[in-house]
Amino acid sequence: MNVIKTIDNSNLIVKVEGRIDTNTVSVLENEVGSLDGISSIVFDMENLEYISSSGLRFVLKCKKTVENTKVINCNQEVFEVFNVTGFSEMMDIKKALRKISIDDCEIIGEGFYGIIYRLDPETIVKVYKIPDALEMIKKETDLSRKAFVMGIPTAIPYDIVKVGDAYGAVFELLNAEMVVNLVNSEEALDSFAKKSATILKDMHSKEVKDGELPKRKEIAVGMLEECKRYFDDETYEKLQKLYNSIPDRNTVVHSDFHVKNVMMQGDELLFIDMESLSVGHPIFEFGAMYASYHAFSCIDKQNTDKFLGLPLDVSENIFMKTFKYYYNDKTDDELKEMIQKLSMISYLQVLYLRARFEGLGYGTEKEEAEFSAKYLTENAKVLDTLAY
Repeated sequence: MNVIKTIDNSNLIVKVEGRIDTNTVSVLENEVGSLDGISSIVFDMENLEYISSSGLRFVLKCKKTVENTKVINCNQEVFEVFNVTGFSEMMDIKKALRKISIDDCEIIGEGFYGIIYRLDPETIVKVYKIPDALEMIKKETDLSRKAFVMGIPTAIPYDIVKVGDAYGAVFELLNAEMVVNLVNSEEALDSFAKKSATILKDMHSKEVKDGELPKRKEIAVGMLEECKRYFDDETYEKLQKLYNSIPDRNTVVHSDFHVKNVMMQGDELLFIDMESLSVGHPIFEFGAMYASYHAFSCIDKQNTDKFLGLPLDVSENIFMKTFKYYYNDKTDDELKEMIQKLSMISYLQVLYLRARFEGLGYGTEKEEAEFSAKYLTENAKVLDTLAY
């Protein structure tokens, strides 16, 4: 058995390799040593092959001495020992994540935070770009389950995996296809727009209890606060009033609906990304859509080609058709006025993301942030409310 002990302030990390049994447990005890001044213990058992009752008793002894004691990265056999003996009910025991390879896998989609690969005809994996995405994956999983229970068609991640040094979420999607590959004619595009309007209307009709999901208006006001440096005091106060003028609603919005976040399974659209699920007025839904299909291309006109895999004119066509099908009782003049209002959500989103993540390699972040700030400033002068 090999033991690697690390102390970070008062936090003890113990990596154990090999076997813990009656012959080796004393070695572990000696290596761990005194627990005086220790506030937390993490036993990392990624390379542990076996643990006996003597090993369990030592872990329990540590737990009794230091309440904040947990075990991580157990293989299936070691986890079952902890589970069967009841340890998983007394303390935090986590299994090791399954490791998978994406070598030679087809990339079928890419978003801001992750890349989606086809593992096989029935399975896809979303690999997150940020280093420690576990909390994000868990959040998205919880939101997907909430959506599923509410009757919103969504694919639920059923496994969290390691892909090299990154983390991924695995979905089962039997013969589902990416929508971006299907909108290859005016007829197909029109059909997708109709389906989009229908699924969004259904989602926007679902009401949840206060506090069950994040409030989109609060998120928008928070984004404005982080971008305050781009505005003079008068403009900033006017923008605050405009965003606060949006009616409060506890109905569900996806907040990131575009061709890369849905798949077609049979004749049904299926959401595959629920990390931005929240509540609010539909203006937030269409503001986010307009950002993806139009506003993010304010400087780089190839942005939709790179991000969505569609030319800008096709992306804009998808937005306008979906918007018109959703608000089929509105005149063209009314729709134009509504788009001016919802674009204030779109360009705030562009400003916030480009200002926050400047230097990520797009090359036009500064220009896009400046364009968005100017757009918001000019339109704030002529708008009295964003309510519609």
